[in-house]
Amino acid sequence: MEKQRKTTISRKQFTTYMIAAFGLAWILDMIAVIFSNNGNQMVFSIVMVTTMFMPFMATLIARIPLKGMGWVPQLKGKIRYVFFALWMPALLSIIGGVLFFIIFPKAFDSEFLTLRGLMEEAALEKLEAQGLTIPIYILISSIQAITFAPFFNMFAALGEEVGWRGVLYPYLKEKLGVTKGRIVGGVIWGSWHWPVMIFAGYEYGKEYIGAPVLGPIVFCLFTVMMGILCDYVYEKTETIWLPSLMHGATNAFTIFAYLTKPEYADMAIFGPAYIGIISMSPMLIMAVIICVRQKRN
Repeated sequence: MEKQRKTTISRKQFTTYMIAAFGLAWILDMIAVIFSNNGNQMVFSIVMVTTMFMPFMATLIARIPLKGMGWVPQLKGKIRYVFFALWMPALLSIIGGVLFFIIFPKAFDSEFLTLRGLMEEAALEKLEAQGLTIPIYILISSIQAITFAPFFNMFAALGEEVGWRGVLYPYLKEKLGVTKGRIVGGVIWGSWHWPVMIFAGYEYGKEYIGAPVLGPIVFCLFTVMMGILCDYVYEKTETIWLPSLMHGATNAFTIFAYLTKPEYADMAIFGPAYIGIISMSPMLIMAVIICVRQKRN
């Protein structure tokens, strides 16, 4: 078994943390929903980024010590986990996205109509003026998503990771065991997103197959798996920055969400983004491998 970080969190502290993490986030979620439904996506995005810091804020409210979370990285002999955190999300996303389009080849937007529809006319004209095509733009965006974008996103993801991997998972693993603790922690993490998913169509939209019930359930499956990967990196490196980097890398690689024809938008629950049932299957396999190997050791 992997070495587990011991927690001295009391039940009262944990309860306070949970109430604050969900209460503060859900209040902000409803504010974000109002702006989203009014078409103000810029303010919606700002509120959503702010929401990511609520687990960190809840940790402070519950007076849970931040010491011991690994603020000063000690990565000697562990550099491979930096690359794992940085590139594994993109690799799993690519495999999952390709799998989706193999199963549904007609869904692939070869003319990039969805992406063109999302880009402002001025942005398209700027691309053309620079001699860039949409495929080249996608390539550049993909390169950014596996280089500096994860490090930029890491600071916002830290707001969640302090609360999830730093507080929630150690507490649950100590009480329930590693595997059960990770599963319950993943469900909690996923359900934390529910208000904005249900009322603003966050992640899957509002018109997907099975809406509005199936999306929140499937997303919890994704967060269980993603939580296992992030927690694995945290255990191996003992620094909160690495699961934050992996979280940031996952948020950065979103290009597959824009490669589906508009008429297939209702199939978002299946893919090709990594939160789809089909496209998350590589992550599921990776999560199972990690759990099985750690149980044997």
